[in-house]
Amino acid sequence: MDWFLDLKARPDCRQTEQGFQAWLSRSPVHERAWEQALKTWKLLGEVPPVYGHVWKPDSSISLVSLPARRRWTRWTAGAVLAIAASALVLLAAPSLLIRWQADHITRTAESRTLKLEDGTIIEMGGDSAIATEITASVRRVTLLSGEAFFDVAHDASRPFTVDAGGVAVAVLGTAFDVELADNETTVELARGTVAISYAGPDHKENFELSPGEMAAVNHRTGAVVRGAIAPEDIAAWRNGRMFVNDITVGAAAERLQRYHSAWISVPDPALASRRVTGLYDLKNPDGALEAIVKPFGGKVRKVTPYGRVLSRF
Repeated sequence: MDWFLDLKARPDCRQTEQGFQAWLSRSPVHERAWEQALKTWKLLGEVPPVYGHVWKPDSSISLVSLPARRRWTRWTAGAVLAIAASALVLLAAPSLLIRWQADHITRTAESRTLKLEDGTIIEMGGDSAIATEITASVRRVTLLSGEAFFDVAHDASRPFTVDAGGVAVAVLGTAFDVELADNETTVELARGTVAISYAGPDHKENFELSPGEMAAVNHRTGAVVRGAIAPEDIAAWRNGRMFVNDITVGAAAERLQRYHSAWISVPDPALASRRVTGLYDLKNPDGALEAIVKPFGGKVRKVTPYGRVLSRF
């Protein structure tokens, strides 16, 4: 990928072209790595690679004689690199903001158990973040990202509230799981009773859950999907499993992302919108991805050690 970016940034530099050719011919491993880099770029939705002919066996065009219309000017290359750098900052900004706000954070595939001052136990899932506020009159936790299971210590004078994406879960003493995704917040109740409330520009929700129930609240529309859940499937991630109930492939991939070291992409809207229900093994995230997309003819493309693309081809 370094060579790929160098060639795009310096399309008229003979020294760069010669250095690249020397590197490429030095080892078959380099040729395979170059082919993988170009395929990765294409799968990520970019235009056909300028130097794709280098790894195509039926090509006889030399690197030096590239069509002029394909060449980048130095100004264009510089502008694109600047835009890419700006985009990287924008993509990283939400994560940096969460880290600044959080009191406790877990890494990918990491779980952690916390005990708050009031005796409440919180189990955090992978790639999750929370902020806590425990005072003489208030018990409040904000789930900033990811998922957490709460075993709340009873205190009638201080209701315990969890806020996740604007969805508030209020209790006195109970056990439940809360997951925050981009589009919705999901609550699974193991014990006791919880009151859930959510208010948006043109909608407002306020309802209760009983043990063995779950509810997913859509952040944009306020729509609520409720259903039953087996006790062993509540916060299944604590036992290395991921339970999903009638969610999209895209949403399932987003959940699994917290337990996969590679970046996961579902560029095919038709595949991303298909709905799945199932129990998946978090200890084998690649196997879980395959199980999610296989019913729809999908495949998991390992484009690099750090990237997975889900597609139907």
